[in-house]
Amino acid sequence: LVYYPVGESRNSILHISKPKTEAGVPEYSRRGVPCQGLFASFCQIFFRFFSFLPKPRLTLPLLCVKVIGVSFPPGRERRPPVPIYPNIYQTLLPGPIVELRGYLAACGLRGRLYAYLNYNGPTGTARDELAEGMLALALERGALTPGQTIVEAVSGPFATALTLAGLTAGHPVTLVMPEDAPAMRQESLLRLGAQIIHTPAQAGLAGARALAKATAAEKGWYYMDWLSNDDNPTYHRRVTGPALVRSIAREGSSIVDSIVIGVGSGGTITGVGETVKAWTNDVRIVAVEPYESQALSSGLTGSHGIPDIGFGLVPGNYNSYVVDNIAAVATADAVRAAQRVLRTDAIPASPSAGAALHAAAQLIANGKSRSALAVFSARQNIL
Repeated sequence: LVYYPVGESRNSILHISKPKTEAGVPEYSRRGVPCQGLFASFCQIFFRFFSFLPKPRLTLPLLCVKVIGVSFPPGRERRPPVPIYPNIYQTLLPGPIVELRGYLAACGLRGRLYAYLNYNGPTGTARDELAEGMLALALERGALTPGQTIVEAVSGPFATALTLAGLTAGHPVTLVMPEDAPAMRQESLLRLGAQIIHTPAQAGLAGARALAKATAAEKGWYYMDWLSNDDNPTYHRRVTGPALVRSIAREGSSIVDSIVIGVGSGGTITGVGETVKAWTNDVRIVAVEPYESQALSSGLTGSHGIPDIGFGLVPGNYNSYVVDNIAAVATADAVRAAQRVLRTDAIPASPSAGAALHAAAQLIANGKSRSALAVFSARQNIL
């Protein structure tokens, strides 16, 4: 039966298909051709009977919904309404997983290569949902009270993410950073509403963290300490890890044999790694760090050009027991991979995402993986 819109002749409402003629056209397949045969006559009588019922009449679409549970004609089913979220952070996870067929072909590799796009927040990094999630966990366990000032030693994307998450939740934010932090970044943070405390440049990150901790103790503020606070990996144990497992799980096994993650604060690889290892030991967890600053493997650190990873130290949140391999990626290789995947798959990967992508592709090229998933934690601005 094929339903036609109201306005056409009553005889064309029903459509009975018959075997094709020699010309290949069904005998009763055109609109306007009266239905013929005993079954067609019965159907016409059946629907005309319902036309005499008191209003509201039981129309054909309503009859189909009541009897078989689907709308009729096809394509007119009622779709669920667009959800309304309480805030932007509820829309960020889970991120999509995309197969990078173009990149794999451009590299001349055979296998499967996937990217988990985890950068949909205001800063274009995974720091947005992390900052909001860590604040929620601190409130949940009572370490943070409503309206309490937050202090943190940070100057990168997490500084912006924390400022936005804190202010939207009603918490003033004070950031401690070396005095040689980029001036444009400091101006941007001040415009957003953050307060900034400077430390001597030679004191580095360690000096900024010490001052932030002392300031919090003196003034009764909440010190986030995102590099060592267990709320960081806990968030990924609760959210990112389960989301990835649900995405890669197929009939009790995994569609990937390797997950490659860049290490910055250490929270993502720890939370995801612990979740995946609790589910299966058949998936290899690979940590990525800059070749120029190999704090995780050799302890030798230096300057590099891959933002968001390679902080020159082993973060307190880093759990080495869930990491199977450590891959060191040079800055040039990371940037080249990010540029290539933009051309081949239209994905605006940042250099840190390019580092994870390059490491995943090398696993496939060296025969150590048949299906790898790279976590993209930041995107580049291509405009």
